[in-house]
Amino acid sequence: MARVLIVEDNPVNMKLASFLLNNAGHEVLQAVDAEVGLRYAKEQMPDLILMDMQLPGIDGMTAVRLLRNDAATAHIRIMALTAFSMHGDEERFMAAGCDAYMAKPIRYQQFMDLVNKVLRK
Repeated sequence: MARVLIVEDNPVNMKLASFLLNNAGHEVLQAVDAEVGLRYAKEQMPDLILMDMQLPGIDGMTAVRLLRNDAATAHIRIMALTAFSMHGDEERFMAAGCDAYMAKPIRYQQFMDLVNKVLRK
């Protein structure tokens, strides 16, 4: 299956997303902040990054822009995840370079459907 990097600072959200992806047969990499996530993206070249938008230090939007502006990581698909969903967020995240967007809390079937859709792109 695919190699998926989860960049998430909330342990409960990390555990849930990892569990769902592992059960679907994906290889899961975990980063608790954007700095580690950016490093793992370059070192591990995941097929997909699940990027929390509210991260300590470098926020998710900035991390997405950094990934898109680096030739080594520009091709990696990115799915934005956020707990603070507001009107216009999806458009902002897509404009920043995300391939998909999902509000938390994630729902199993919607989450897996969107992950699979993004991986097929």
